Amino acid sequence: MTNDTKSVPPKRPKYIFVTGGVLSGLGKGITAASIGNILKERGLSVNMQKFDQYINVDAGTLNPGEHGEVFVTDDGAECDLDLGHYERFLDQNLTADSSIMTGNIYQSLIARERAGAYLGKTVQVIPHVTNAVKNHARQAATKNNYDVHIVEIGGTVGDDEGFHFIEAARQMMMDEGRKNVLYVHVVFLPFLKASDEVKTKPAQNSVRDLRSIGIQPDVLIARTDHPVKNDIVDKLSLYTNVEPEAILPLLTVPSVYEVPMLMEKHNLHKVIAKKLGLRLSARTNTRWPKLVKKIKQTKPEVTIALVGKYTSMLDTYASVIESLKAAAWQSDYNLNLRWVDAGEIETNSAATFLADVSGIVVPGGFGQRGIEGKIQAIKYARVNKVPYLGLCLGMQLAVVEFARHVAGIEHATSQEFAAENEQWTARPDLSASRSWVIHLMENQKNITNKGGTMRLGGWDCVLADDTFSQAAYGTKQIRERHRHRYEFNNKYREQLAKAGLVIAGTTPDDQLVEIVEIKEHPWFVGVQYHAEFTSRPISGHPLFNAFISAAIKNKTA
Repeated sequence: MTNDTKSVPPKRPKYIFVTGGVLSGLGKGITAASIGNILKERGLSVNMQKFDQYINVDAGTLNPGEHGEVFVTDDGAECDLDLGHYERFLDQNLTADSSIMTGNIYQSLIARERAGAYLGKTVQVIPHVTNAVKNHARQAATKNNYDVHIVEIGGTVGDDEGFHFIEAARQMMMDEGRKNVLYVHVVFLPFLKASDEVKTKPAQNSVRDLRSIGIQPDVLIARTDHPVKNDIVDKLSLYTNVEPEAILPLLTVPSVYEVPMLMEKHNLHKVIAKKLGLRLSARTNTRWPKLVKKIKQTKPEVTIALVGKYTSMLDTYASVIESLKAAAWQSDYNLNLRWVDAGEIETNSAATFLADVSGIVVPGGFGQRGIEGKIQAIKYARVNKVPYLGLCLGMQLAVVEFARHVAGIEHATSQEFAAENEQWTARPDLSASRSWVIHLMENQKNITNKGGTMRLGGWDCVLADDTFSQAAYGTKQIRERHRHRYEFNNKYREQLAKAGLVIAGTTPDDQLVEIVEIKEHPWFVGVQYHAEFTSRPISGHPLFNAFISAAIKNKTA
């Protein structure tokens, strides 16, 4: 008996490459994410990927004060913050395949060269590096048979360190066919006050640089802070060889979540569908338009203090901020975020900055700076019954604060910064290890390589009954993402529990404490994981939603 059923070969994905010119910070990530949103909401399966120029293997060792937060995927990849935008706009989890840095490519090529894969050959940028780039794009695009794969190329056209990515993108058109590859170029249109006009020359020059490499953009996204008239679009079309209907003046809007709707207003989806031969349906649901409508509605505000140490770099806490916004919208409120520098609390008092807030958040972080200020903020929240949410380090410091001021462990601290603490170096008679309520995990003690070696990615957590956390999630077991080396020290679990600290969540084997709470409090929760990484603007996150609800109740009490 024969089987006449023929296997169906995988479909060929369409590729969209998003590049930027003129200057950095134009919003290529939001542009790429918005295109993904438009296409997915119109019935296509979409994947996204970021190529970054840095000779780092991943984003884990970058300074968040310079580059913004390190976003973590469920499978444990440390990524650029744009991956957070992608997940929020697509409402889907991405993987390590979606974040590729130059160092990752060089590392794999050099390893292959050392293993003898290129015997007798010279290893060069073209074709070896560019082939590796293309392979990463194809693997990410085809692993789940996606209809469209969107690739954002970091940096700007003309950057020497990004040449291999641009060149690989150029080659993809030859490899995959012109109808299967689309190039979107994001430029900036500055406004010259002296002549009272928007200038196009920087955008023209950027497109010229791109064309000199061999890429003719199909779509031009013109970022601007001022209205753009039709004659400006016509001028850009003339000098860039891009049709006027494929030039989208993208005016700055109050919320990034408006961008997909603004793009649709300019019929970008129709332009993309025509150029790539795609069949698009109408939007499959109205959830995104409803979100934008809710965001734009006039609403009361709830004031939340974010106590951190990178207050000059807003992107450092990008996912936390977006999670708080989304949770506020779920309660028909707007977020009034108060930035509080933990270092300033150390030289003043917590009440100076926190007396009139409705809720307090201490986010993740590393290092000694600002720690005592954060602990003072946590104590203020505990004593004054202000709703509190601690994330990662914010949970660890909640344990330290409780141990010191409630459980009577006077010198409680974290092993992470004990070596920097003068009271330990000045008093060798004190046994620092006995007061490490937060300590280095056993499997971390002999690690010398810092990159990609923390507890990373999604871990399961079992929630205790009758806790704030279980009430928020509405389930017994959850999965959340981690990024840390230090853990709650089980040596102190019984002592802290007797003093009133609730162990509200652990790993299924009960070995790692994931959530702590204070029961005699309106709402006080510290989580070892980064709940912000799984928040979505459409629905918010259960923990953030519950926190904001408690803050609103506190505000109106």
